[in-house]
Amino acid sequence: MLALDNIGKTYPNGVHALDGIELRVDLGEIVAVLGGSGCGKSTLLRLIAGLDRPDPGRVTLDGTDMNGPHEKIGVVFQEPRLLPWLSVAQNVGFGLRGKRLAERRRLIEDALQRVGLADKADVWPRELSGGQAQRVSIARALVTRPEVLLLDEPFSALDAFTRIDLQDHLLHVWAQTHPRPTLIVVTHDIDEAIVLADRIVIMRPHPGRVQAEIAVDLDRPRDRAAHAFEELRRQVMAVLDQSLIHRLD
Repeated sequence: MLALDNIGKTYPNGVHALDGIELRVDLGEIVAVLGGSGCGKSTLLRLIAGLDRPDPGRVTLDGTDMNGPHEKIGVVFQEPRLLPWLSVAQNVGFGLRGKRLAERRRLIEDALQRVGLADKADVWPRELSGGQAQRVSIARALVTRPEVLLLDEPFSALDAFTRIDLQDHLLHVWAQTHPRPTLIVVTHDIDEAIVLADRIVIMRPHPGRVQAEIAVDLDRPRDRAAHAFEELRRQVMAVLDQSLIHRLD
């Protein structure tokens, strides 16, 4: 279990980014963190990833304090951040340099197969489309078999068609991975949150706090045009409207 206990964050310039965040995420659960700009979504992800330290509060995974980057936690950023001087396969295997060559090759091949890019192993990042590059980024994050995968608005830079395709593909890869990793997805897209998540955490700003948690009790795959999907969208929008009122107060 991933646990956040009384998480807060104030930066040296005095910006109070987060306050009193309490969250429990079970193994294999998908949680979407939703909210407008300035509510601390990305800060929260950085604290979970160990890239920043909370003050106050604790982040623990299976009872162990996460005080820095950890092999059990992978991260996918908004931009793929592939190393242009390495091939696709070399990018995916970048975190496997401590393993034997045969094992590294097997893991890389398996990761690329899972994201549908087995035929792109030897190409350069510049030869990939935006969607393909982000698939490589997901493969690189999953190849080390992390227990938790953090995704910071991973599809927001892509066109709508590619975004929907990658949302569905991410769910396919997640379902085919055993044990299933915990996914925490930061997004500002309501439909993306509903499509992906078992639970949506909605945040409000100044400082960032949890406004509400909404369970997504819809069978997968989720029909974006279904009445139940639309009703849940309205529920989420109503909570976000309350967050906006708080911002303006």
